[in-house]
Amino acid sequence: MTDHVVKPSRSEAAADRTTAALPAVLAILLGAFLVFGAGFAQSDTLHNAAHDSRHAFAFPCH
Repeated sequence: MTDHVVKPSRSEAAADRTTAALPAVLAILLGAFLVFGAGFAQSDTLHNAAHDSRHAFAFPCH
């Protein structure tokens, strides 16, 4: 018997990369929203909760 390996087409390979990259892009967007959302929030509770994290990322808050 001969082992025959079927290679995916270019469109299938591109679809696999897109599917793999989607969770990473969504995680980056969620992280940016959380960091900047808390950074620009006017609530003192949010400010105090995120204070040390913002300083760790060199985000000016005062």
